[in-house]
Amino acid sequence: MKISLRKKKLATGRISLYLEYYNGYSIDENGKTIHDRAFEYLKLYLHGNPITANEKNENKQTLNLAENILTLKKAELIKGKFNIEDNQKGKTLLLDYYKKLQEERYESKGNYDNWEAAFKHLERFSKLNIAIKDIDENFLKGFKKYLHKEARTNGETPLSQNTKYTYFNKLRAVLREAYAEGYLNVDVVKSVKGFSQGESKREYLTHSELQALSETKCKYSVLKKAFIFSCLTGLRWSDINKLIWSEVRDEEEYYRIIFRQKKTEGLEYLYISQQARELLGEKGHTSDKVYKGLKYGAHFNAEILKWCIRAGISKHITFHSARHTNAVLLLENGADIYTVSKRLGHKEIRTTQIYAKIIDVKMKEAANSIPELKINYN
Repeated sequence: MKISLRKKKLATGRISLYLEYYNGYSIDENGKTIHDRAFEYLKLYLHGNPITANEKNENKQTLNLAENILTLKKAELIKGKFNIEDNQKGKTLLLDYYKKLQEERYESKGNYDNWEAAFKHLERFSKLNIAIKDIDENFLKGFKKYLHKEARTNGETPLSQNTKYTYFNKLRAVLREAYAEGYLNVDVVKSVKGFSQGESKREYLTHSELQALSETKCKYSVLKKAFIFSCLTGLRWSDINKLIWSEVRDEEEYYRIIFRQKKTEGLEYLYISQQARELLGEKGHTSDKVYKGLKYGAHFNAEILKWCIRAGISKHITFHSARHTNAVLLLENGADIYTVSKRLGHKEIRTTQIYAKIIDVKMKEAANSIPELKINYN
């Protein structure tokens, strides 16, 4: 490949600077010469007819910058051609680089926490001063073995299948990024298979259980309203927590919420029932939070469990269980899976199909399809 600095005169009179990447030529079946060229426009411009000393000086500086870029591009080409290692990047410590990528995910609460938890295990397994350039297939296999055989939770129990899957994928993501950015010369992730993902249990409430919970006192009124609202709408805790009044639309015959999902950044238009709207209360100032005082943490999570116990519910219910409850109730009451998927903001229909498995009517019918036996229990 040959890289050259080129100039193109524009209709405005200015001259645009760009790089041409020339990969040679070929002859087609008709004997025509086909040149293989690619272009990269630098968004640098020269004055077409510089008159003042200032314009001439600007042209000189711009041209000098473009030539420096050309030199760097040629150096990158030579580095790739002869497999020259970028020693400076490679010397970056793995744990430091991991932390850098982790901080970029700070806005995503759940994901950030997973990165933090995975980091603690990586820190226990690896040497504190290991550089990225020293990471190889054996290191990756070693961490996988550590997660499978040695790693323990805070309660000193082995990691679950999905936890191993999640933690190992965090390191895989880091190493993929390191390879893409030139910290690693070899894509070590390709050679080591990850953990298979286990099917997680999705705890939910039946309609009668939700009714019992609705009739039972909760220590925090805001928590009770927000939780039941989630059961009726499917909204995540993060979206309910940040919901403001300007996102609530009281239209002629319907109520809906127009909001941007915190997890996916997707803009959602969600119709809600009249009862769900009543749980929001009287409309406040456009910039005010709808549910003031709602908190995420062990204290509120513990209150949800106590609230359930008071209602006679022994399931391990969390705030996220409200979202599962909404999906199951919608499907049980005739909503099609595509509509449920859209309401929950799922990117893929297969994510929603897990709920369809929970309420499989045919399976329920099959359980009672065998005629009753006359059993002598003596």
